[in-house]
Amino acid sequence: MSNLVLYSIPAFIVLLVLELAWTRRHRELTGYEPRDTFASLSMGILNVVISAGAKLVLSIPLFELAYEHRIADVGTWPGAWVILLFAEDLCYYWFHRLHHEVRLLWAAHVNHHSSQRYNLSTALRQALLTPVTGPMFWAPLALIGFPPWMILTAQAWSLLYQFWLHTEVIDRLGPLEWIVNTPSHHRVHHGKNVRYLDKNHAGIFIIWDRLFGTFAPEEERVVYGLTKDIETYNPLRIGFHEVAAIARDAARAPGLVAKLGYHLAPPGWSHDGSTMTATQLQRRLP
Repeated sequence: MSNLVLYSIPAFIVLLVLELAWTRRHRELTGYEPRDTFASLSMGILNVVISAGAKLVLSIPLFELAYEHRIADVGTWPGAWVILLFAEDLCYYWFHRLHHEVRLLWAAHVNHHSSQRYNLSTALRQALLTPVTGPMFWAPLALIGFPPWMILTAQAWSLLYQFWLHTEVIDRLGPLEWIVNTPSHHRVHHGKNVRYLDKNHAGIFIIWDRLFGTFAPEEERVVYGLTKDIETYNPLRIGFHEVAAIARDAARAPGLVAKLGYHLAPPGWSHDGSTMTATQLQRRLP
């Protein structure tokens, strides 16, 4: 993990305390719940440890290998950083989107969506498995000529940017809503309302969702959590419950095609139509 993120931890804590004080005076917000917050913070700590190891044994070696076989040299001039700002964010968009649309990847990401609260501690409810499933989505940046250290820096500033999105305290931000990701856009992303499922995958720039057809504005009140919520605050159960669910579904599936479907099809897919994907549910909306 980049030092940018580690250096920001004191600021995270201060902002958490300030938001907690604010939500206690505004009961219309989902606010904080001690067990939920503890689970989120625990998963954040576990993610720091896992991410550090994954970077050493997976991300950095993969980026260095791709960089050795690069097809261009972007350099480190100021313009390269501007290009990287958008290029890294596009990589993040596809990383994030596919982690919602492929069930095996969803199993790695789902814990970030498991809280039924929405506050800055939710930002720290980081995945335990995406440090392993994620690096391949950023490897193309090294292949086109960005040095690994630049990629890691860009990943860090993206993570920092996304922290402040996890709040109900900030309302709409006017014209900025058209260009960048905002708390309003990201609240939609965390909603289990059918019309909000698999929307607003942006990291920094909402333009990708607008361009690729995954944008939804915040209209009806957001209901947070999963379409099938898990009633646990155990960090390990939160982190791995969907892996276990895939194993159960695949074990009961009749034949290889169905077994693969429970791994590679979108979440909600079933071989007999007993459950539905987000797209199928949205098609039934009036």
